[in-house]
Amino acid sequence: MKELVSQATTGHLTIRIVRTWGTFMGFLLLLIVFSAIRPDVFPSGRNLKNIIEQVATLAIVATGVTAVMVTGDFDLSVGSIASLVGIVAALLMKAGHGTFISVIIAMILGTSAGLINGLLIAYGGLSAFVGTLATMTAYGGVALIASNGTTIFGLPENFRFLGQESVAFIPVSVVIMILSLGVVYALLEQTTYGRRLYAIGGNEEASYLSGIRTKQVRFLSFGISGFFASLGGIVLTSRLHSAHPQAGSPFMLNAAAAVFLGMTAFREGEANILGTLLGVLIIGVMGNGLNILGINSYVQSILTGIIIILAVLLSSVAKKRA
Repeated sequence: MKELVSQATTGHLTIRIVRTWGTFMGFLLLLIVFSAIRPDVFPSGRNLKNIIEQVATLAIVATGVTAVMVTGDFDLSVGSIASLVGIVAALLMKAGHGTFISVIIAMILGTSAGLINGLLIAYGGLSAFVGTLATMTAYGGVALIASNGTTIFGLPENFRFLGQESVAFIPVSVVIMILSLGVVYALLEQTTYGRRLYAIGGNEEASYLSGIRTKQVRFLSFGISGFFASLGGIVLTSRLHSAHPQAGSPFMLNAAAAVFLGMTAFREGEANILGTLLGVLIIGVMGNGLNILGINSYVQSILTGIIIILAVLLSSVAKKRA
């Protein structure tokens, strides 16, 4: 009898380990496979640094999306906000305004766009999917009109700092990524507001009955998403040293995919910053590895879609179990 109990306990522990660390182990397996296939390129320090720099902007945007998805909402507009903010900053700089003031004005605009999402969804009663789908289209249209559908070049040289320069051998974009992750991690894990976000995600009605101002909390979460989408758009524009009205489009699906992947790790069925970081790294490593192997970009899009489907299914199952 004791042996049966011991075996059951061991089996249960193994299942818990797989649930908690399975995605992380899959990430390690991905590193091992690509390293084995291309040992001359993939595991090199230069390539690993490239991966971190490439995923920095996605990680910044995904931190804000995490705050929204903790409540069970969704934000499809982050790519359009990032693009719009980049265009506005570029136009202001081209008009002769200083780099700093241009960035600040563009960031305020992007954060306001996020708050408009929150107003429509939390107070207007629209579903997050419908509301942010509508604003995604609207913000994207504004970016196209403002830029006349063309790429804006000729930005000031000092604007390169955020996306291309380094501080003590660490790229500034990576420093911004680390700070963004740290701030949102502290917000979600160490503050009353973060606990309220998780409470709403668990049961919004019960949260309301317990005295939480659910509308206000959800409204502010979209403002957080808008802020980090704006920050990601600024860093991306600096990295490219140009602004394109659709430059941020890949953020929409990739940020959501990263958060969904993160929901399968560390906290069962719940969005969390460490999981989001892991999801971002998985997407970055996969994209980098497939590029090194010369895989067609269309095939990469198919694989990304499959990953999103699997991540959503796994996170849904994990949430039900939790």
